[in-house]
Amino acid sequence: MRAVIYDGTAAHYTTDTPQPVADLAAGQSLIRIEYATICSTDREILRGYRPDFQGVMGHEFVGRVERSSDKALVGQRVVGELNINCGSCLYCQTGRPHHCQTRRVIGIEGHDGTFADYLVHETRLLHAVPDSLAPEVAVFTEPLAAALRIVEQVHFDPDAPVALIGDGRLALMIGQVVALTGAPLTVIGRIPEKLALFEDFSVARLLEPSGSYEIVIDATGTPGSLPTALALTRSEGTLVIKSTYAGDARINMSEVVVREITIRGSRCGPFAPALRLLQRGLVTLPPVEVHAPQDFQAAFDSPAFKAALDFR
Repeated sequence: MRAVIYDGTAAHYTTDTPQPVADLAAGQSLIRIEYATICSTDREILRGYRPDFQGVMGHEFVGRVERSSDKALVGQRVVGELNINCGSCLYCQTGRPHHCQTRRVIGIEGHDGTFADYLVHETRLLHAVPDSLAPEVAVFTEPLAAALRIVEQVHFDPDAPVALIGDGRLALMIGQVVALTGAPLTVIGRIPEKLALFEDFSVARLLEPSGSYEIVIDATGTPGSLPTALALTRSEGTLVIKSTYAGDARINMSEVVVREITIRGSRCGPFAPALRLLQRGLVTLPPVEVHAPQDFQAAFDSPAFKAALDFR
């Protein structure tokens, strides 16, 4: 089958990767990939973010089930969660499966991903896509779920100001999720054309950071923005770090202690509400830019809002 493989150093397109086989007795499904979209995390893998990973890249997808331990899913279009948890460790037993001690992550750690014709995945981690939802929209479920994770973790006072640093793909989804809480939102970015996408749901769009905010969300994807994010956070406020990247970041931890700032890391989120928001049109996103799998490098290099590999 066709696939984009990471060998520990670089990505390569192949046509002779063996098709995976689903173990139906073990609760697995075989999914024929339709679209697999590129995430900033995929780009960071190429920069050394996950040096131990080798295999098929990618974790955002929409596809159709061809074989499954759940016969009702066969022929159904689905999306799927990326964290494969054991179900029995301390974290799984205490409602924190995304932090499973032996978790595998499709396309990132210990499990082949979605940049291929086929994916084998745990049936319990699949979510049926409503017939009314186009696959080009459904493919945004995983990153939108990641945006929703923030409102799971942090209480938003509708009268308290929020700053979102970043004007990229994830930031646009986070901004719309935050706007649904009613909180006044200021978006801080670098590119006027991108900031214009936020105008319908933000109270201000800034090229230069200013002011102070009860909640500050860093969605830039770069470690250099953290000192700015910390400076914008009010004393006893909350700084949410949404970015993952290769390398380390530095902030003044004494300032965090003295000003009693709460720092929250935020990663993967709930799929079902993300699908509902997309189905109801409460979150709108620019169209996906589609590339053939063999043109994966162009997709990785694309400045488009979202690039996808088309495996149909």
